[in-house]
Amino acid sequence: MIYLLFMSFTLNAQSDRYQMYVVHEDHIKDGMKQKHENADKALLDAAKEHNMKGMDWLTFQADDNRVMYLSPINNFADLDKNPFEDLQKKMGKEAFDKLFDSFEDTYSKHGDYILRLDNELSYMPDGMSQTSDGNNYRELVFYHIPPGKGDKAEELARSVKKLYSEKGSKVHYRVYKSGFGTMENYFMVAVSGKDKASVEKARNENMELIGEEGKKLFAEIEKTASKQEVVTGHTRPDLSYITEN
Repeated sequence: MIYLLFMSFTLNAQSDRYQMYVVHEDHIKDGMKQKHENADKALLDAAKEHNMKGMDWLTFQADDNRVMYLSPINNFADLDKNPFEDLQKKMGKEAFDKLFDSFEDTYSKHGDYILRLDNELSYMPDGMSQTSDGNNYRELVFYHIPPGKGDKAEELARSVKKLYSEKGSKVHYRVYKSGFGTMENYFMVAVSGKDKASVEKARNENMELIGEEGKKLFAEIEKTASKQEVVTGHTRPDLSYITEN
């Protein structure tokens, strides 16, 4: 785990505003996608078989061959815990180690960092949820924020939510903020849909709905952000693990 000396957010226990996630990210080598997925399935099968406790994860496969696993944590003290300790004890060290040996030659690099889901800036009028049946497609837009522009970015995010709320926008989104272990400051906006076409259709309809006010607001966002990146892909419920109670 990488430790940063300077952070733009408090290290105190979680507030109602934020839900923190540890993200493990693998960059899959060309030709290794299926082998990596098979290793994912083996790990998931073992977790289910042994009713593993201590960690849940949501798996996201990006179209650029990245795989991200999001696991919720309550506070930074959780980082001191081994999330797989329960599984290792139940299945034995040798069998457990073999599960992770299967991943080793499938990625070019990997690492961990934290994202913070901002409930206050997200627009989810039907209730906060990362998943919904049939809406596994994701469009993730990263708005990189240059030094000194954090307050402006916050102000713009609030303006977008206010406008969407007033207009009754059908485009719902979640806002994640960069955190511990990331080199740059960014807001990541996640939009869900059935597929790429449905998300594009909803975006076009939304731009008509929010009109000139919306266009001016997004122009201000583009001027404030140092760059924007779009990552598309799908969540994989079949490769995700939710602890059984």
